[in-house]
Amino acid sequence: MLAIVSAVLFFIAFLINAADISTNDTFSSTNVMLLGLTALALHLAGIGSGWSRGGRRR
Repeated sequence: MLAIVSAVLFFIAFLINAADISTNDTFSSTNVMLLGLTALALHLAGIGSGWSRGGRRR
């Protein structure tokens, strides 16, 4: 799930950069790209990966 979020954030950062959209400092393309990298790093670390195996199985 976090990989999809990071892909969307990368696409938004690309659109901001490619279209030269003037945004405030909070939503600059660099900040959106860094949010995407953070989501990708969390995905690779296993956070938000979905189902986890329980400790007991029958």
